[in-house]
Amino acid sequence: MPDADPAFKAPLDLIAASLRAERARAGLSLTEVARRAGLAKSTLSHLESGAGNPSLETLWALCVALEIPFSRLLATPRPQVQVIRAGEGPAVGAAQSDYRATLLSASPPGVRRDVYSIAAEPGPQRSSAPHLPGVVEHVVISAGRARVGTADEPVEVRPGDYVCYPADIPHVFQALEPGTRAVLVSEHR
Repeated sequence: MPDADPAFKAPLDLIAASLRAERARAGLSLTEVARRAGLAKSTLSHLESGAGNPSLETLWALCVALEIPFSRLLATPRPQVQVIRAGEGPAVGAAQSDYRATLLSASPPGVRRDVYSIAAEPGPQRSSAPHLPGVVEHVVISAGRARVGTADEPVEVRPGDYVCYPADIPHVFQALEPGTRAVLVSEHR
């Protein structure tokens, strides 16, 4: 979890600027976005000012409220050739499990997919609320073992295994071995 790792810090300035821009683009007040996301207005205000330590769940709720893909909060302009070294890149941790998502590639205009590197450790499963309608997730396990998929029918996957599932319904990711690593592609239809 992010609080357990003092070296981990969400990219707050980037998230704050993105939240302000997306809320303005949508023409919504702080109160309305907070209501739609199920958050206190003060929480959203703190996040927009670059304060706090938002969990992955909080940020996903805001993305659903703003009707934007998660990557829009973390994406920065990239050169044509890009390299993101292991352990680098904008990452956000989950609140209830040792699970961290690092944006590797945001979906450029006209392309509707985002690529994440996932690092997870055994413990409570990461339970995700439904994303925007039509979102599908693709996961390839590169190390360790995990239970991944819809909340009703998760499957156990090992290195090299691929699983695809609808992410517009509740879904889960639970590391079953230390050092579990995966690549997750979020496809927006």
